[in-house]
Amino acid sequence: MGHDDTMDVLCSGFGLVESPRWHDGRLWFSDWTGGRIVAVDDSGATEEILEHRSLPMCFDFLPDGRMVLVSNQERALLTLEADGSLTPYADLTGISDLGCNDIVVDRQGRAFVNSPHFDFAAGPPPGEVQPGRVGVVSPDGAARVVAEDFAFPNGMAITADEQTLVVADSYRHHLVGLTIADDGSLTDRRIWADLAEDNPDGICLDSGGAAWYADVPHERCVRVAEGGEVLRTVDLDRGGFACMLGGTDPAYLYAVTANWPGAEGLMTHTDWDGQVVRVPVDVPGAGWPAR
Repeated sequence: MGHDDTMDVLCSGFGLVESPRWHDGRLWFSDWTGGRIVAVDDSGATEEILEHRSLPMCFDFLPDGRMVLVSNQERALLTLEADGSLTPYADLTGISDLGCNDIVVDRQGRAFVNSPHFDFAAGPPPGEVQPGRVGVVSPDGAARVVAEDFAFPNGMAITADEQTLVVADSYRHHLVGLTIADDGSLTDRRIWADLAEDNPDGICLDSGGAAWYADVPHERCVRVAEGGEVLRTVDLDRGGFACMLGGTDPAYLYAVTANWPGAEGLMTHTDWDGQVVRVPVDVPGAGWPAR
């Protein structure tokens, strides 16, 4: 850790918090167990943006500024319209009939959506080839699978040059790189970074070409270079579910953190004590999710 490691709690009192996004000068995040999406400014003032029940419940923003939400209640992408309504945008059953997880939207409005494609409560199936997949939803709403064989695909980010999708494969302890073709297809799969025993959840990229990932069981966020060199570690006091770079002068790494009971406790646990914390960083964010 460097010279500027003062961490502060921006807001607290939430459930299982996930999917942080920097948008319009605030950090937006989802409270999965609370069934809501919240925005917080740098003074710690929060605003509830919407209520919706979905596990998981990840979101991003389209180029026109509308929020687009992965709804496993609806098995669809929904957009948040100006009147506050949630409107169907794309059917996700073609990507998975078992529910989808994370999302990242590129400059062209293509939404990459992934799914572990197994029953989370039952755990992953045996076998070397795993069922997780990544799909792409084009701006016209058509959805198709573009990569398979992930043990548990989690956070995703797109590099600033728009050439590479980085996918956290939590159960294989890898960040996976895939080259993005003009039609949204994914090719040239490679291990972008081997994370040893770490379990990457939500991720983001910075202008130095590195990735930050949050780790639930090891209660930390880690900055890692392509190839796997660890550049910085930020220790947390509870599970780190996702992280996002944002803010200005200084830039901050924001992390959404909560007490994790293990998969078996997901539906019954109540002592989440979810928080948003932040720590200054020297290298600002880049790529997508956009900052």
